[in-house]
Amino acid sequence: MHPAIFIPSWMALGALFALQELLNLRRWGYDFSTAIEFESWGLEYLILGTLSWLMWRFLHPFILKANVARIITRGLPLSIAFGALKEMIWVLFFPNVPLDRPHMPYWTRFEFHWKAQFIGNMIVFWCAFFLFRGIDYYQRFRDKEKAAAQLEVQLANATLAALRMQLNPHFLFNAMNSISSLMRTDVDAADNMLEQLSSLLRITLERGNVQLIPLRDEMEFIEVYLSMQDQRYSGRVKRDIFIDSELHDALVPAMFLQPVVENAYAHGLSKIERNGELLIEAHRQVDKVNFSIINSGLGLLHSAGPATNGHGVGLANVRSRLRLHYGENCSFEMSELDPTHVRVSIVVPLQLSPETESSSITRYGAE
Repeated sequence: MHPAIFIPSWMALGALFALQELLNLRRWGYDFSTAIEFESWGLEYLILGTLSWLMWRFLHPFILKANVARIITRGLPLSIAFGALKEMIWVLFFPNVPLDRPHMPYWTRFEFHWKAQFIGNMIVFWCAFFLFRGIDYYQRFRDKEKAAAQLEVQLANATLAALRMQLNPHFLFNAMNSISSLMRTDVDAADNMLEQLSSLLRITLERGNVQLIPLRDEMEFIEVYLSMQDQRYSGRVKRDIFIDSELHDALVPAMFLQPVVENAYAHGLSKIERNGELLIEAHRQVDKVNFSIINSGLGLLHSAGPATNGHGVGLANVRSRLRLHYGENCSFEMSELDPTHVRVSIVVPLQLSPETESSSITRYGAE
């Protein structure tokens, strides 16, 4: 609706009508001035465009709020005045039109053109009237859609924040229980584990409410967490980590692997006395990232743990966060490879971080 766009658009429409009429006149054998044709049509639609824009500019509230009664009692006289004003201006610039008639005084010419253009001017006025009304309805509809989308995003962010708040105390409670149990058997190991927990908490605090982080930062968190578990299990678990080098900058939900690894220890590796195995892999599959966490233990069917079916607090939290981040474009599956091995497979869309350098959030590393 900017006048620099709106009014020239009307003039372009007038030029098209002028060209159409000029071609018809030539086809019918009339020799008519091209300049007068384009000037007359161009000025007519310049006036129409200007008057229509002034309607939008100064009569906007009336156009939007007018009911049927006001449209009839006020809009109808306004439409007549609209056409009369347009003809008064146009006739002023073309004193010799119509060309096939003798010269007429100003008001006689005005009456002639006003009667000839009455229906056309009324059509233009009411088309502009309802066009402006429709544009406003559309804008309000889009504003409501935008507000609803913003509310939906705010709700999703609030839900994600609530899930993070649920996850952090759950993780802290389990870690403190592990440290407490070590205090009775290995004070040095408990002390190291407490320092590593401090590093993890520092990482979590510095991340703040950031929901998506580079995979390299998530894996550094996992490395520190695994070092904590090494203090507790002291050589009972052999762990391997394989991450495709091109995935270090892939964006993933913060702290989404830790509950899965914690579940592997709590309901699998903790049930065996030796030769435990933990494998963490991340591979790219076209536009997806496939995470696989495999651990040895008693398997799904033989373990009595309440969370082995994938519905414990930690895993349910991960499922909910993945769904909020990616909708249906992700998957979370837990399966038993054999009676002693369980695999969790997570597939998420590939999103690369725009940052090429490592952020200062982590870089604590495992000790």
